Amino acid sequence: MSSFDFLLFSLSRAFCAPIAVFFQIQGCLICLILALGWACAAYVRNREIKQMKDCMKMGNSFSFLCHDINELEHSYQVNLPRVTVIMPLKGFGEHNLHNWRSQITSLYGGPIEFLFVVESTDDPAYHAVSRLIEEFEDDVEAKVVVAGLSTTCSQKIHNQLVGVETMHKDSKYVLFLDDDVRLHPGSIGALTREMEKNPEIFIQTGYPLDLPSGSLGSYCIYEYHMPCSMGFATGGKTFFLWGGCMMMHADDFRQDRYGVVSGLKDGGYSDDMTLAAISGAHKRLITSPPVAVFPHPLASDLNFGRYWNYLRKQTFVLESYTTSVNWVMNRALFTTHCYLSWGFVAPYLMAMIHVAAALRFYSKEFSPEEMTYTSGGLSLVTFLAICTLVELLSMWNLTRIEVQLCNMLSPEAPQLSLASYNWCLVFIAMLVDNFLYPVSAFRSHFSQSINWSGIRYYLKDGKISKIERTPRSKDMGPVFTDLGGKHLYGKKGMPTRGSFLSSLSRSLAQWHQPKKFDN
Repeated sequence: MSSFDFLLFSLSRAFCAPIAVFFQIQGCLICLILALGWACAAYVRNREIKQMKDCMKMGNSFSFLCHDINELEHSYQVNLPRVTVIMPLKGFGEHNLHNWRSQITSLYGGPIEFLFVVESTDDPAYHAVSRLIEEFEDDVEAKVVVAGLSTTCSQKIHNQLVGVETMHKDSKYVLFLDDDVRLHPGSIGALTREMEKNPEIFIQTGYPLDLPSGSLGSYCIYEYHMPCSMGFATGGKTFFLWGGCMMMHADDFRQDRYGVVSGLKDGGYSDDMTLAAISGAHKRLITSPPVAVFPHPLASDLNFGRYWNYLRKQTFVLESYTTSVNWVMNRALFTTHCYLSWGFVAPYLMAMIHVAAALRFYSKEFSPEEMTYTSGGLSLVTFLAICTLVELLSMWNLTRIEVQLCNMLSPEAPQLSLASYNWCLVFIAMLVDNFLYPVSAFRSHFSQSINWSGIRYYLKDGKISKIERTPRSKDMGPVFTDLGGKHLYGKKGMPTRGSFLSSLSRSLAQWHQPKKFDN
């Protein structure tokens, strides 16, 4: 027996030890729990589909707008509350124009205004959205607001708060949307309807349905979002909040109830994490209606480096906090997520050893005693393969149902399809994303700084303590945003071709740089 064979069989035997078997079974259980969560989410989304079909059978061909056709009567529409839609913009990409059109062409029947908020007129989004508003100036109440530079919080939060200051004095609700959200015609009406039914709702939210562009990076982002999607498919109360879609009471901002304005303005980095923490501290209600799922096409040139930058921003969120309780919850989430991520990947690494040992055994003649360990490992591999198949089928089913729901909610739009999804890449993305999440999380924890759309933020005690904007010529940050591939600067350049390894190398190099906190 060669030394390689000896090492291979030794590892296979070691992975049949009780502690190793525990981790492999744990990985199988993680697969089954995810499958169950996605099955429950699919049930909630599918229930909405059936309800819409029942309404159509009863003669309501506008069920994609509302289930009760009487709500389309003029007497009902004239009493709808005023809504202000605020969209903080940064850069301009291939899907932005389509997304903005879907937002301003909403079929909400009440008074509504759209505020597109940019940092400055130098932003490529400024001219693009200005031309769009000119196109619809006779039909839509919309304008561009120049917010200026943020000094105490993230640029996105600064743009949102400037939008709040600019909104109409009679607005009852304010809806914050990311510029990569593709709305359905009835989305604003559905969110407003729920707010009117239950005044106790603090925030209404939704979640994106990622449409991968074909690259591994885009599938990693799809896989990253999928576990969270089950928390938004409750059909009602949830503890999750997505900053891409948040409807709130306008008076909460006017009167700074629960400290929403001060909490965001005073060193706020993440709008959704800050508001979720405020909601939890004051025991306020967050809900997510079943129709609040939005198509989210990912950039066609989304490479692995941009995925890594996006993952860094997501894990960096856990380093921001508003209270000591919020800090404890973030640490718990940090620890749990890292443990489960590597706990998910480890069984597949062990399975590779078991399979390699079995193949080696059958290709050469060895004593039968050694087969006991290999066959035991193969039993674990078989169980893991079955659990993985169940998990992928459940993910496929939820995606299928959400695609169908989106098609029904936007009957005039080009129909989405599952045909473009590559499920082999989905499986690979599951392993890659879960392996890299702890790496990114630890990187964020020790660096306490992040480059977000060309701006570097430094945290201290959970809040932004310093903001650096390097001149373009000296800037080592990205020219494109991560998901939408948006140009951040006025001049379009060639798409970045930096690999994930080069991006990771730059991150590791920055890791060793001294912290730059103000004393």
